[in-house]
Amino acid sequence: MQITLEIPDDLAAHLLEAGRDPTRVALESLAVDGYRLRRLNESQVKQMLGFTSRMQVHALLKQHDVPLDYSMDDLEHDLQIAAKFRRAGSDQAA
Repeated sequence: MQITLEIPDDLAAHLLEAGRDPTRVALESLAVDGYRLRRLNESQVKQMLGFTSRMQVHALLKQHDVPLDYSMDDLEHDLQIAAKFRRAGSDQAA
């Protein structure tokens, strides 16, 4: 989908940092707001912005003071994966 916005130049100057691409700023703002409202998930934000890693999404969300949607189930899953890596590493060291 292509969207065209018209913003008066004097107002746009207040909204944009010098040197930033206005199209990219609008796209990032839409993605961040979609994530904040739980209409987009992390993978969708990554796809929408053409990012190659989750860390890029995390950095963008941090830049906009948006906390990660990270549940206790997510934490337990990550802990299980970390434990597998620790076990595998200690098995190789032995």
